[in-house]
Amino acid sequence: MLFGDTLAEIDDETGYRGPTACAAAGITYRQLDYWARTGLVEPSVRGATGSGTQRLYSFRDILVLKVVKRLLDSGVSLQQIRTAITTLKQRGVDDLAQITLMSDGASVYECTSAEEVIDLVNGGQGVFGIAVGRVWREVEGTLAELPTERVGEETRDELAERRAARRATGS
Repeated sequence: MLFGDTLAEIDDETGYRGPTACAAAGITYRQLDYWARTGLVEPSVRGATGSGTQRLYSFRDILVLKVVKRLLDSGVSLQQIRTAITTLKQRGVDDLAQITLMSDGASVYECTSAEEVIDLVNGGQGVFGIAVGRVWREVEGTLAELPTERVGEETRDELAERRAARRATGS
């Protein structure tokens, strides 16, 4: 699928914890943490607010994580990926599904029509492409089998509970 296929609506109230985001995007927790701390892909549902809190990533965040992973695997530099992701962050989710990212290994090009893809390939600029709509479907399928968390649900913070228990007993 390159262009034109409609995709399911996403729920902005649903978030995914770090390990789930990693599993869906095919990345390590170390990569996830680094990318969040450096601002490449930050959790949009809930950020970490201290020791023991859980970041919650939206579907869109995980989609972007998977695109970043694909670009890295294709040899695109992290600097070029940061530039591409900055552009993607400015778009709405519906727009993301219509994009095909093309690269020659050095630069990333954004295509929104089949004609743009053909022009890039004919110009010798496109070596590989990532149809974001297809990645969307992959992430959607993976997340259907993984746990979610609704915004506003009470999350158990085991570390905070242990600290409170220790303070209560005076040890």
